[in-house]
Amino acid sequence: MVNLAALVTPEHIAAVKALLTPANIATALIAVNFLAFAAFGIDKARAETGAWRISEGTLLRLAVFGGTPGAYAGRAVFRHKTRKQPFCSNLHAITVLQIIGLVAAFAYFRMV
Repeated sequence: MVNLAALVTPEHIAAVKALLTPANIATALIAVNFLAFAAFGIDKARAETGAWRISEGTLLRLAVFGGTPGAYAGRAVFRHKTRKQPFCSNLHAITVLQIIGLVAAFAYFRMV
């Protein structure tokens, strides 16, 4: 049996903290939003030509990992997946959960 506590050492925690700088987080969010936006455009183009499509799961995963603004922008610009259910409901649910998470995080760190 693996001792999970042995896997999380102070060195590992320090390494993760070193990577989680505001600049790195901002860069990652910009990248995932660009990818989400581009994915909607690519999927729309493929839908029009009948080519292989990007799965709805992949589009939603991009939103889950921080690409929600890019996903909404891609939907608006490319007029893609704007009426498709349950995709729209799932994207809205992701958005609500992210907003709740942000509000909770701000409240927590404001109290600390």
